[in-house]
Amino acid sequence: MRSKMWALLGLLVVLSMLAACAPATPQIVEVEKEVPVEKVVKETVVVEKEVAVEKVVKETVVVETEKKVVETVVVEKEVEKEVVRTLEVIALPEVNPLEVTGDIIAAGSSTVFPLSERMAERFRDEGYAGNITIDSIGSGAGFERFCKAGETDISNASRGIKDSEVESCQAIGREPIEIRVGTDALAVVVSKENDFITGVSLEELAQLFSSDAEKWSDVNSSWPAEDILRFIPGTDSGTFDFFVEEVFDEDKERALSASNQQLSEDDNVLVQGVLGSPYAIGYFGYAYYAENADTLNVLSIEGVEPTDATVDSNEYPLARPLFMYTTATIMQQKPQVASFVNFYLTYVNEEIKDVGYFPANPKALNSARKAWLEANSR
Repeated sequence: MRSKMWALLGLLVVLSMLAACAPATPQIVEVEKEVPVEKVVKETVVVEKEVAVEKVVKETVVVETEKKVVETVVVEKEVEKEVVRTLEVIALPEVNPLEVTGDIIAAGSSTVFPLSERMAERFRDEGYAGNITIDSIGSGAGFERFCKAGETDISNASRGIKDSEVESCQAIGREPIEIRVGTDALAVVVSKENDFITGVSLEELAQLFSSDAEKWSDVNSSWPAEDILRFIPGTDSGTFDFFVEEVFDEDKERALSASNQQLSEDDNVLVQGVLGSPYAIGYFGYAYYAENADTLNVLSIEGVEPTDATVDSNEYPLARPLFMYTTATIMQQKPQVASFVNFYLTYVNEEIKDVGYFPANPKALNSARKAWLEANSR
């Protein structure tokens, strides 16, 4: 028994000695943990936290500055709205065509003619039972009948009235009132069979319609050596006057100096003339081009084509205003004339694009309506 006890005791001693010699694993683990913890703390405090705080401060300053810019833009928009409100169109008293009686006589511009015809047709369709006579004889001839003969109630014109014409009106007791009804872009056209020209400069335009050039190649060597066939409005036409003013600096003699030149007060005759040859060229009101756009090509002028935007901004060089002229006395003595002019100014912008022209700008239309109100309040 005693020997067993000593053997057991010896075994315990051996195990104790082995345990004393075994590695201290827990202490090693604790040391390994201390190192990364110390590094993480240093990196977080010194690098990450300081840089993040600095960035946030800078971003806050930039955002505050951007807010100030946004506030400035809002102020500018408010100013634009105020400008738009000043251009609101003046409303005229309502006209009932069913209640209008008496005849109306108008004459003048062949350019204004299609628009006036459309407005007269609408006036009749809505109940007017009288007669409206509208003669297409050219602006100049129209002023002759209005200012000298005193035969018409309204004079249509594709140019402003001249001082001499105003004097003629005054000599027979008429004070003409100018009424803007729209805007025209004078169209310079060629046949669709013409495959060598799409646009011209004002200088080339002057050559094409004067004795400066006989053949197309005289203007541009890349164009064919064929005679230029010219179709232009008659000298009583406001279209002719406008073209001479804009292209020839009012030199009428030069404008009439070319050969192979056919003049007509009837724009439809000019259209047919241009369609007759690929070497023909002509000009007239845009509405007559619009009616024949499937067979005619309109040329750009100085690189600008006639569009709503270029005409309204006057970027297109051959844009021009369209007018009617009457007097306060005529409208007071013939209420049917006042009613038709009122109706015209009220609904013209609903019809004008379909006819082939462009609306007058709101300021010009306001001036026309104001003129009507002043003439009919006397």
